[in-house]
Amino acid sequence: MNNLYEKAEEAKEFILKRIGNEKIDVSIILGSGLGTLVDHLSDKIEIPYSQIPHFKTSGVKGHEGKIICATMGNKRVLAFKGRVHFYEGYSMKEVTFNIFVLKLLQVNKLIITNSCGAINTMLEPGDLMILDDFINLMGTNPLIGTNDERFGTRFPDMSEPYSLNLIDLAINIAKKNKINYKKGCYAGFSGPYYESVSEIRAFKSMGADAIGMSTVPETIVANYLGIECVAIACITNMATGIQKKKHSHSNVVEVANQSSQLFSKWISEIIRQM
Repeated sequence: MNNLYEKAEEAKEFILKRIGNEKIDVSIILGSGLGTLVDHLSDKIEIPYSQIPHFKTSGVKGHEGKIICATMGNKRVLAFKGRVHFYEGYSMKEVTFNIFVLKLLQVNKLIITNSCGAINTMLEPGDLMILDDFINLMGTNPLIGTNDERFGTRFPDMSEPYSLNLIDLAINIAKKNKINYKKGCYAGFSGPYYESVSEIRAFKSMGADAIGMSTVPETIVANYLGIECVAIACITNMATGIQKKKHSHSNVVEVANQSSQLFSKWISEIIRQM
């Protein structure tokens, strides 16, 4: 994406004209089937991605495609309901364009959510997992190309991709509210096909606990931009070769919907205490 900074600036200005200049405390990306969190928000202002300059739209079920600016407690929240994916044919810069816009909106905290498959057999469908690290299996990343120092350094550190402080906050809230949770490493795969048996075997040997088709690009860019982030996944299925039945996206969305109420409760409390 050429002239990335200027395009992000244009998108930022469009958004601010619709939502006003009041500071945004936290942003959240809502994954497949996890959009019910917006029911916990008040004073909502909604903007379809299709109206925002340079934003792309998704054709994937469960990814509605709009920004929602709202309040939760005393926090002002900017939610992305739905995301675009690398497998849809978009470039990595296009997939992560919203994160670059967050930087210009001076947002410094981000919650990333997703639905994914479990490789670690200690996990099962319906589990909620805090990500403590990632493996990039997408074959590329959104920082390749000319670097614009106005965004960040050429060689960003990834030793703490998910904020230890925010992970601790999420864990403390889960314990206080008796929410069962797991922790693990998330592998980002390009998709759109579900991985083969041998691929899952290889990824397990790398240390991956779960696998999905998002989150890693957004995590990389958030760290590059200096945005503190935490990520929580909903386990919707077991990976290929572990579960007996064949995969389907409709099943992924169904399981995510079943876990959505508890997931939303957890995320809501995290936002309020950030």
